[in-house]
Amino acid sequence: MKENIGYISGISGSVVEIDFPKQLPQLYGELRVQNERAQITLEVQGFLSDTKVNALAFGNTQGLARNMAVQDLKHPICVPVGPQTLGKMFNVFGQPIDGTSLPGNTPTLSIHQSPVPIDKLSVSSEIFITGIKIIDLLTPLERGGKAGLLGGAGVGKTVLITEMINNMVGRYEGVSIFAGIGERSREGEQLYREMQEAGVLDKTVMVFGQMNEAPAVRFRLPMTALTMAEYFRDEKKQDVLLLIDNIFRFVQAGSEVSVLLGQMPSRVGYQPSLGTDIAELEERISSTKNGAITSIQAVYVPADDFTDPSAVHTFAHLSASIVLSRSRASQGLYPAVNPLESGSNMLTPQVVGERHYRIATAVRRTLAEYEELKDIIAMLGFDELPEKDQQTVLTARKLEKFLTQPFFTTHQFTGMAGKTVDLDDTLSGAERILSGELNDIPADDFYMIGTVDEAIQKFQQRRKETK
Repeated sequence: MKENIGYISGISGSVVEIDFPKQLPQLYGELRVQNERAQITLEVQGFLSDTKVNALAFGNTQGLARNMAVQDLKHPICVPVGPQTLGKMFNVFGQPIDGTSLPGNTPTLSIHQSPVPIDKLSVSSEIFITGIKIIDLLTPLERGGKAGLLGGAGVGKTVLITEMINNMVGRYEGVSIFAGIGERSREGEQLYREMQEAGVLDKTVMVFGQMNEAPAVRFRLPMTALTMAEYFRDEKKQDVLLLIDNIFRFVQAGSEVSVLLGQMPSRVGYQPSLGTDIAELEERISSTKNGAITSIQAVYVPADDFTDPSAVHTFAHLSASIVLSRSRASQGLYPAVNPLESGSNMLTPQVVGERHYRIATAVRRTLAEYEELKDIIAMLGFDELPEKDQQTVLTARKLEKFLTQPFFTTHQFTGMAGKTVDLDDTLSGAERILSGELNDIPADDFYMIGTVDEAIQKFQQRRKETK
């Protein structure tokens, strides 16, 4: 096969203009150029004329100059896939970054794959249990669905994702793939160590594109993780848990790329192709008859504004939305999930069963009534409420505290041992609080516990001590 060589004719930030006099490379084709420091990979983004292309650099363009030779590799960026990747940490090109190496016979696939055709898709109505009370009760996740953790900065999205990894990988038969988009290096190292300590690294693949890397790296990183996930689903017929932290950084990288390519910004300065970029990623996360890709995605919401275009476009693809609230975090109610704004398509009697649906609806109704009574309590005081409303407030406070939970991943900060709770225990606990059976027990005894039996033990222990 003859080499196809082009020559740099212009450089603007991470965008490189290249002239190919003989033959144009393919769209999204991989190109390579060597400067005095290192070899730089580029990806074709568009055609400017009969001989010229625009390409995006995946590294620092410092040291590149006009008339430098660029090699067309005649294929898109390909990454390694399969069981050999388990237990390793990769960059966007599928190169190990943890000091290990891959066998020479490891298969590779292009990161640009088509979504599964509609007639091959499988829609399941199976619940994906996380062991986290508030999620399993009020926003049950779908096996093979997409769940979003939405919230501003510092409300606990990454903590919740790492806790879910910890809880699920132990009970989960399939493979976990973690995509860290724009991660800080300490977060990646910390996650790697936690996986090692939990003994689940051999069933996990981690892919990282750090904050200091080129926007092209952060923009293409989810594609690398997805390609690895699709192989396990399609070829190995396994279920895959795909965790993405953070979708907003993918959107941000797309916005940077768009500006570099000279596209006109749209609403709030985002790229005009925002909806398409998110859809191209989300539509590939799907389930077939062979296996399911269940995705949990952290979505940063700029300035807590849920009307921001990045949040709105992501919302449209999710089967469950777990909204994290700053006010709940400030009250120490962790996980800081807002039970009234969060929701799931799975919470119907046909899917979760009559009992679960009835309890979840009663919990949400009680918490909504308490929210309405808060203004009256602030103005007139609790004692001025009718007796029925007083009971509603006391029940709601117990439910709020019962739905908090100590996490394994925060044990070193809180000193409290982490707990996972079975769905049956969560349902019976909420049912007993709603029925009034536990009216004698103060709300504080329900804070940071697993099952309600722990609250009863706390209460009885304190009564013994005061006698």
